[in-house]
Amino acid sequence: MHFKSFALASAVLAASFGAQAQVEIQWWHSMTAVNNEWVNDLAKDFNASQKDYRIVPTYKGAYDESMTAAIAAFRAGNAPHILQVFEVGTATMMASKGAIVPAGKVMKDAGFKFDPAAYIPAVAGYYTAPSGEMLSFPFNSSTTIFYFNKDAFKAAGLPTDKAPATWPEVVSAAAKLKASGHKCPITLAWQNWTQLESFSAWHNVEFATKRNGLAGLDARLAVNSPLHVRHIENLANMAKQGLFVYKGRSATPQASFTSGECAMITTSSGFYGDVAKNAKFAYGLAPLPYYPDVEGAPQNTVIGGASLWVMSGKKPEEYKGIATFFNYLSKPEVQSASHKRTGYLPITMASFKLTEESGFYKEKPGTDVAVNQMIRKVTDKSRGIRLGNYLQIRAIEDEELEQVWAGKKTAKEALDSIVKRGNEQLERFQKANTR
Repeated sequence: MHFKSFALASAVLAASFGAQAQVEIQWWHSMTAVNNEWVNDLAKDFNASQKDYRIVPTYKGAYDESMTAAIAAFRAGNAPHILQVFEVGTATMMASKGAIVPAGKVMKDAGFKFDPAAYIPAVAGYYTAPSGEMLSFPFNSSTTIFYFNKDAFKAAGLPTDKAPATWPEVVSAAAKLKASGHKCPITLAWQNWTQLESFSAWHNVEFATKRNGLAGLDARLAVNSPLHVRHIENLANMAKQGLFVYKGRSATPQASFTSGECAMITTSSGFYGDVAKNAKFAYGLAPLPYYPDVEGAPQNTVIGGASLWVMSGKKPEEYKGIATFFNYLSKPEVQSASHKRTGYLPITMASFKLTEESGFYKEKPGTDVAVNQMIRKVTDKSRGIRLGNYLQIRAIEDEELEQVWAGKKTAKEALDSIVKRGNEQLERFQKANTR
């Protein structure tokens, strides 16, 4: 009996030791609904693939909320190992000296090959420092695309095999949808990202000076150009006619598309997983509309979504675990499966090729739109947008655009105000980071 008890105690002790020996990695994220399921599955699959590390994903609220929570946690000395930060927060994270460890360094220190050239150029370039070092790990990288309800198009007598390619065609389609009884022909999610940021890159015009902020902290906004004014005026006129219906900020309007209420929407390619699972109608994915008389349009769209930042102050074995997880996420088969499931970009060229070879793009027409928009040759005006205090600037953009949709301001007045108020934020950021 004594021997059996001893053997049992030894087994329990060994099991406990094994559990304690597993290095736990805390990962804070902002994914909800179907994308939250995806994140949990990624962690589960990684944990099952090896025994040394355990990734613990935790939802910490919307992007701005999780970033604020992480900053507070860092100051308190209990920050997570990995923090998902949306692209808007990139400049702020880059300026957070001492708070982060470059992802490229973490990978190399752990002995993993980490070649930025393997990534889609527009993705790698955005998260890379002037020195060439990758600062964060591209994760749910997305871009803006156009979704349309084929059933609604059919009922309105519109072709269902292609979406409106230009803004004049969007207006025409919206008018026909309204005439057929549709109460919401088009809505816009992430209106600042889709109608100002991506719109600028897509038409190869400046969103901000200094290469949209990538070339210096002294960048200033340039979204009150004649083209920007023209576009916001057009949308305002559509709103007056009931062709465009404003449904709220950020991702809020997306629900009105999946429900069938709104027939067209511009939003993230990362919305695809939600549409594929929840839409009860035939739908299509297409490139963003553009103005055909603008020279150089369409160019390319800018990156959206988020990347994974490694927080400082952790143990060597924890950094090894983070690197092992990032290496796992980089595998073409993992990237390809995530891309097919979510609509986020396959961040490496190898995973894009693997997806293409699998026949997925032929089976699901339009799912390659986001990648094709991003792999075009970029210019200094379309490489991406990296501005300080951009969380605050986005809020200003929302406030001012809402004034336009409500008929309280003209497009010119709102865009001039965005530039004035936004530049004040940029000046504050510049002063705070050049002392």
